[in-house]
Amino acid sequence: MKPALGAKVTPLRPKRNCPECGRPSERAHYPFCSPRCKAVDLNRWLSGAYVIPGTEDEIPDPETDER
Repeated sequence: MKPALGAKVTPLRPKRNCPECGRPSERAHYPFCSPRCKAVDLNRWLSGAYVIPGTEDEIPDPETDER
């Protein structure tokens, strides 16, 4: 079923700005605006700059670990 002429089509995802530089994101690099911003973000993940905090309870203790 095709929309009627002049009907407004709702996009699948909202437009957002690039999380690295704030420019409008591009479809080919979503949610980033360019391959450069995408690579900068990936480098931050791989270098450990982004860390998901955890509690000490999540760290297994080798003395009490029952495997």
